[in-house]
Amino acid sequence: MTSRRSLLAGGIAFCGCGLLHARGASAQGQGQGQAPRRQAVSVAGRRVKTIDVHAHCVFRETAALLGDDARVLTPPVRGAEEGFIDLAQRLAAMDAQRVDMEVLSVNPFWYGRDRDQAAQIVKINNEKMAEFCAAYKDRFAGFASLTLQDPQLAVQELETAMRRQGLKGAAIGGSVGTLEFSDPRFHPVWAKAEELGAVLFIHPQGVPELSRRLAGNGWLGNAIGNPLDTTIALSHLIFEGTLDRFPGLKIIAAHGGGYLASYADRSDHACLVGPAGCDPNIRLKKKPTDYLKQIWFDSLVFTPEAIRHLQAQVGAAQIVLGSDYPYPWALKPVDHIMACASLNDRQKAGVLGETAARLLKIA
Repeated sequence: MTSRRSLLAGGIAFCGCGLLHARGASAQGQGQGQAPRRQAVSVAGRRVKTIDVHAHCVFRETAALLGDDARVLTPPVRGAEEGFIDLAQRLAAMDAQRVDMEVLSVNPFWYGRDRDQAAQIVKINNEKMAEFCAAYKDRFAGFASLTLQDPQLAVQELETAMRRQGLKGAAIGGSVGTLEFSDPRFHPVWAKAEELGAVLFIHPQGVPELSRRLAGNGWLGNAIGNPLDTTIALSHLIFEGTLDRFPGLKIIAAHGGGYLASYADRSDHACLVGPAGCDPNIRLKKKPTDYLKQIWFDSLVFTPEAIRHLQAQVGAAQIVLGSDYPYPWALKPVDHIMACASLNDRQKAGVLGETAARLLKIA
């Protein structure tokens, strides 16, 4: 077993985060140089283990394969400027967030690369992720990476990740090149995920086809493009019958599932109003909105009111905690759950960690 010290020396690395400034502020008054004590989260007097399913990391060893392209590991956005932080910094940031466990994932930047290089990147990601999570299993779990441009290889990678490496599933993008995840070429991957009970965490990569319209002020490529990417991916999985074909597939959608839950009822009317735009050979077993109740959504929607709306559409049992750490989208991911009047105590405990623990088989 790889030692913790050799893991850190060998290049386990996390993207940085401005949240460390919050850590420094919270340490004030406790004595200079002392780390803040982690605050336990309790609901109705009962301790809850908080599990953040949406947290990112990168690994130093990958940079050697990328050469001049290694900058993709630390893009010029807040949260990446601190580069590769050490374990103590990451734990301090989690403690400031009141997060007991992070489920780590690497954003899939390799889909556009050739198959062999992508396979090397994925192999490093999964080996390092497994080593790190095994060494610190009380605070971290991990999603595997997959070489989805080669679905048969992805099947093998997923089986290794689940059966030998102790990972919880896989983090995937919103599409691969011009292929939607509903394409039959990906069916073997979803079948294997269903067989293994692997959770698929869909994290968007944007919609480059809209780059012209999303240019300009406001970082619209992310603010609008990323949620739209998830919305498109989920809609194809529903309307193309993929979720009927694989009813046991376990999916977590990042950023509250994009826009789908905010306007889901329109999907129920689409084929009624415009039958010419719908394939008569695809007969869904349920209304489109009913499929949302078999998908899990992270809580990264920022406010109690947004949680209330998501809860009304998909049910509280389908919401899990997410922060997008180290990017400072939700510096206090627990707070808006605790402040949400629409969630009762049992439901708050579920969102904060109990649902994720059951879904991901975390003790």
